[in-house]
Amino acid sequence: MARRIDVTGAGGVRLAAWEFGDPLKTGRETDRETGRESGRDGADAPPSVLLLHGLMGRASHWAATARWLSARHRAVALDQRGHGRSDQPPPGAYTREAYVADAEAALTQLGLGPTVLVGHAMGALTAWQLAARRPDLVRGLVVCDMRASPLGAASQREWADWFRAWPVPFATLADVRRWFGEDDPWVERPSPARGEFYAEVMAESPDGWRPVFDPERMLDSRETWVQDAHWEELAQVRCPTLVVRGLDGELGRAEAQEMVRVLPRGRYAEVADAGHLVHYDQPEAWRAAVEPFLDSLGAEALDAER
Repeated sequence: MARRIDVTGAGGVRLAAWEFGDPLKTGRETDRETGRESGRDGADAPPSVLLLHGLMGRASHWAATARWLSARHRAVALDQRGHGRSDQPPPGAYTREAYVADAEAALTQLGLGPTVLVGHAMGALTAWQLAARRPDLVRGLVVCDMRASPLGAASQREWADWFRAWPVPFATLADVRRWFGEDDPWVERPSPARGEFYAEVMAESPDGWRPVFDPERMLDSRETWVQDAHWEELAQVRCPTLVVRGLDGELGRAEAQEMVRVLPRGRYAEVADAGHLVHYDQPEAWRAAVEPFLDSLGAEALDAER
């Protein structure tokens, strides 16, 4: 199942939040319209989880993760502004502040906090910025393959060139899968998972298949972080944090381990045979890395109560 819940983000932007598993039986009641829980306070229940996709992603990329999480947690994935089924606001509305405010709005309107934030790439940056600013809303944090160091202006130009190289419109979804999984110059070796990832962000139009997002707005979003370092905000995150990297991903081991050192309560995990799309490349290994961390949050909460 996939259940949509509408959220109002910063500036009135309509956001789509999604639950992909069966509702968690916690002894609480959930309002069908708002997703807000009421009834027993559930202080002994596992925390909720808010899943934030990366640039160009969408909530459905978390579907497999959300389904196994839903056995013990209330798991909600958010289509961030300009992505998936959420609104595409005009240029100028893709600031870091707006992305963070949207995630905060989802937490408060859905009654999820204090929650565990799980973010991939851009979603991970949003997650740790929110955790630094609103520690009362965040119980734990999972950072998946996102760098804290600046990437620089050259990186932004490379991305602009890459978008222009896309052979859109694609005639079929098979063409999408083949180009992004094999023919894309950025692909070092064939990656069926990468092809599937991009097929999921395409929609059929009269002349073929095109991305559901506006590439120019993706560049706008990226411009707000690529030239800045984010170490200071990382150091302000007080909750337990797991930094996960794919062995062949964009986050190098040395930087990941430095991020763990900077984090007051940081931990480290890496997934073999995975690139940047860790949870898509190796879903079972991803689960094996994340699940013990989530279990430990419950144990820490019990210890704190004793």
